[in-house]
Parts: sequence; structure tokens; C-alpha cells
Amino acid sequence: MSTSAAEKTLLKDPERLTARLKEIPQEPGVYFMKDETDHILYIGKSKSLRNRVRSYFRDGAHHHTPRIGTMVQKVAEIEFIVTDTEAEALALEANLIKQHQPHFNVLLKDDKKYPYLCITWGEDYPRIFITRKRRKDAKSRYYGPYVDTGLLRRTLQIAQRIFPLRQRRQPLFKDRPCLNYSIGQCPGVCQELITPEEYHKIVQRVAMVFQGRSQELIDVLTAQMHQAAEAMNFEKAAMIRDQLKGLDTLSANQKVALPDGSISRDAIALSADDEHSCVQLFQIRAGRLVGRLGFVADTQSGTPGEILQRVLEEHYRMVDPVEIPSEVLVQHALPEADMLAEFLTVQKTRKVAIEVPQRQMKAELVEMVERNAQHELARTQRFTDRNNQAMQDLAELADLPGPPKRIEGYDISHVQGSDAVASQVVFMDGLPAKQHYRTYKIKNPTVTSGHSDDFASMAEVIRRRFRRYAEDPDLKRLGNPDWPDLVMIDGGKGQLSAVVTELEEMNLLSELNVVSLAKRLEEVFTPGAKQSLDTEPDQPGILLLRRLRDEAHRFAVGFHRKKRTERMRRSRLEDIPGLGHHRRKQLLGEFRSIDYIREASPKQLATVDGIGPMLAQQIYDYFHPSAAAESTESEKVAAPAKTSA
Repeated sequence: MSTSAAEKTLLKDPERLTARLKEIPQEPGVYFMKDETDHILYIGKSKSLRNRVRSYFRDGAHHHTPRIGTMVQKVAEIEFIVTDTEAEALALEANLIKQHQPHFNVLLKDDKKYPYLCITWGEDYPRIFITRKRRKDAKSRYYGPYVDTGLLRRTLQIAQRIFPLRQRRQPLFKDRPCLNYSIGQCPGVCQELITPEEYHKIVQRVAMVFQGRSQELIDVLTAQMHQAAEAMNFEKAAMIRDQLKGLDTLSANQKVALPDGSISRDAIALSADDEHSCVQLFQIRAGRLVGRLGFVADTQSGTPGEILQRVLEEHYRMVDPVEIPSEVLVQHALPEADMLAEFLTVQKTRKVAIEVPQRQMKAELVEMVERNAQHELARTQRFTDRNNQAMQDLAELADLPGPPKRIEGYDISHVQGSDAVASQVVFMDGLPAKQHYRTYKIKNPTVTSGHSDDFASMAEVIRRRFRRYAEDPDLKRLGNPDWPDLVMIDGGKGQLSAVVTELEEMNLLSELNVVSLAKRLEEVFTPGAKQSLDTEPDQPGILLLRRLRDEAHRFAVGFHRKKRTERMRRSRLEDIPGLGHHRRKQLLGEFRSIDYIREASPKQLATVDGIGPMLAQQIYDYFHPSAAAESTESEKVAAPAKTSA
């Protein structure tokens, strides 16, 4: 279904909104909310499409959460797909969300609170790593989020000892495997000594561990070990035996054993205050707790049952059918439990039951999950209280009208003026908001290699950041999410003075709150003050500023190193005659680094598209001038002999 981009949002065109709502049928199905650029904002499902969509736009929509309220303001078009049943609508919604990954479909308040395990199935040789950020990659698979980070790391370490897996993202050597291959820790991925198909089979066994299917894996490996022994392949049998011992070690780490080991079940519960709902999901397989997942949701997003329903939908949408248990125990009744149960049954191809337990054993399990959720909520509350205390202290320190919601930090990075860059990092409510981070390349012509000017560089960055506000005096400041409540400059009075001068020229100094934080003594300076503020090194506001400063420094240094590496790679190859931009890119894409290009022979270089034998020899001679000189000298000696003949 396609549509042209709308000229304006539906809220600004009541007649078009009314007409569009009348077109939506009162049948089950899936609806799409789109913005003015035809980009999908949100995908939802309902047993009555018209009633559900109408609820977003009815009068008194103040009941919406800030997330949904922001989304509704951007809706310019509504589309829908009708289904026969509610379960079909849920299945279709799951597939469409996987495909499009709309921004406003994220229920979790902070997806970086708990880590995931990622397997990059889209690669020929998949990588396995722990991350706190789910990337928009449909082919990668994320397991989690796991509450116990230490257990997750230990499990991954044991799995890496049990199974031969790739140990490096990039190969250490161009033409031979590293030590990991020799000791059996890697199957030689860098030299493709194992086929992608065979390597995928190894990774699938690792995935079974994180799917809670360890016992199933043990049964498979045991059968394979006996087959290898019967075939007199004792080396393979011994390798599988060692893997089974490792899996026994892994099972020993899962100390929580529960009665009724024949049933696989998930148990979910939450604990909430006015702001946060901490959700815990325990995965029980064969009577053993194999996973403890955690989610943090906005309490205002719905009733406890609605929150649990959405968490379960989001969780099971991302798992393989073999990971779905036969039974799901919930703390509160779900508003659409029958629809979810039917969806899970279809996915698993076996009956899945969802129930609020009443019997003692199952009820005690849910109570245990709830107690863990209460502990997570208490930890979240302590963190929130410390964060609020830090923002309040900073507001008093910098004489702000209230706690700073948006704080921006700036830093400069270079090596004696070369590759000068700057960073802008943003903290929202005291936490890093990486979606708002920015980097700047310093354009000042006086800042060159051997001549640095941090004052001028910082002034340039501030001018580029806020010049649109100077050019448009009517541009809204208060209430604008892009306008900072506080700006922190990494440096002392010199950097602050340069920034103040720049802001005065733009007539913005009176509207912008600025401080600087000097590195040596952690002193805080404000515009016009000769002395630093009277502060304590460990007071909450100063600690928050230091976290902001350290993050700005980390981000600036990382960007500087990236630009410096690109320049060094580019400059070495730019000196080679006949090697243009496209061919340089081809070379680096094939050999990955200058070192590998230097080590390659002319024959190896000539295998790259666009690199002929003559150019390959020129590249080789550039990196081996002594060999080229010897070749030239031998040609001179051989020339007279050829003439006399």
C-alpha cells in the first residue's frame, strides 16, 4: 500500500482527519501512522481498527504518554491492512515491525540498561558479542536483555572455550592464521579454512545455549560422539567429549533449580512507582532457570496488565519459535491474553497457555519474579534519586532557574594542530543522549599542523552550533528541545572567554547559560567571574559535570583518531602515480590496511579490480624503493651486453 506525502499533519487539518477516520473499518487488522515524508512512525494492531485509531485523536488526548503524544503531532497519513482474526493481526504486526522498525514502537524506556548478546547471522562468518544497543539490522539476532551481566559474560567465555569461534573482527595476518587456530580456539576464519556453512553450524550450537536449549544440545552432541566412536573417528569423538564437559560446567553455573522439570515456562512480573515499571521475565527450562531478562517501561504507558502484554509481545516477536515455552505465567491478567496465546501457538506449532497462577507452586514462582522486580525498581529509584540530586545541585551551582534537562558539553582534540576536531555531547536528564551527539571538523585556516588555537577552535564550534538562533531572533528558545539549559566548555578561563566573546557578538549570551570546567583542579568558571566557583570535588553537581566532560573528551578523541587514520591511509596512497581515489578505495577494501598492501606482491596486487600489472608494479616499487633501485641498476648493466651482441 503506498501513498504520496501529505502536505501537513492530520491535527492541523481536522476535515481531512475526520474523513480519514470514517474510512477506517471496524474490523481487526494493522494500522500505520506515517509522517509528512511518508516515513512510518508507528505500527499497531487492534480488533477494531476504527475505534483504536480514533482514540489517538479524540478530545482530551492529554492521557497520552509524551512518547505517543509526540508521535500523534507528527501523523500526516494513516493506512491499514484488514485481517480475518485478531491473532492474524498480531502476527502481521510482528512481521511489519521487524521489517520497518518504527521509532515509536519502542516501549522500553531505556534499552541500554541491560545488555544483549548479538549474533550477526547476516555475515558469512558471524560474530558473537555483548552489546547494550540494538542496531537496525534485520539479519542480526539479539538474545536478552540480560539482567545478570556477569553471568552473561561468563556464559559467553565458556561457550568460546567449548566451541572453536572467530576471535578477531579483522585478521592479524594477511596470509596465515594466528595462534588461536594452532591451539584450536578458532577454525581459521581469517584464511577461510572453514566454509561459511560449517561455521554457521558451530554458531547455531552456541545460539542453542542462549536459547535455553542446553539439554537439547547435549543430547545432539552425545549422539554424535557415539557415532564418531563407532566410525573409529576417535579424534572427533574426543573433541565432542570435551565440549560436553564444558556444557556440564555451564549447567553447574545455573544454580537455581525448580520443581516440575518436565515443563518449559516463562514467568513475568513487574514492580512500579509513579515513573518506572521494572519488569522481570524468568525463563525456566527443564526445571532450571536459564535466563533472567529485564525491561524498564514508562508507568504512564498503561495499566500493569497492558505493560506486561506489550513486553511479552515485543519479546516473543524477536525470538525463534523453538524458544517459546509451553506455558507463560503472568502476574496480572493480560487485556488480550487469548490473542497472544493464539499467536504463540501458531508460532510454536504447539499449544501455548497463558495464565495468572492460582496454585501454590506456580504462584510462588511469580512471587519470586516479583520480588526480583522490586529489587530492580529500588535500584532504579536510587539511581534516579542520585541523578536528580546531581541536577539540582548543578542548578544551584550555576544559578539556573531549575534542574537542567539538556546539558551540552564541548571539547577540542588535535595533535599539535593537525586533524583538529571538536565534539558536542548531550546529556538529557543527566544521562547520555547519543542520538544528539555531533562532531565538527575545525575549518579555521590558522589552525594547521604545528599551530594550534583551542580558543579560536572553541569559538568556531559555538558559532556554528548557535548561529541559526542569531540569524533568526524569532526562533523559539524556551520549550525548544534543541536549546540547551546549560553549556559546559572543557577548559579554563581562556576557552570560556573566547566563547563568551562569540556569544556576545551573536547577542545570545544573556539567553544561554555557560560554564567551563578546567582539567587540572576541576575548577568551574562562569562568565565575568575572576575566580572559580567555591565547590567541593565530590559534590553531585561537579561529578555530573565531570562525567559530561569525560564523555565529550572521549567522543572528540575518538573522532580525531578516526580522521587522523583516514588521512594517514589516504596520504600514503595519494603519492603513488596513477592511483586515483576509486582504485585507492578498491585496494583498501581488499587488503584492509596499508601494512597488508606493503606486504603484497605485484601478482597479488594485480588481482584487485582496476589494478593492472604495470600499476601493481608501481605500487610495489613505491613501498620497496630498494628493490626497485636494484632492478633499475641490473637493467643498466644488462643493456651494454645486449648492444654488443
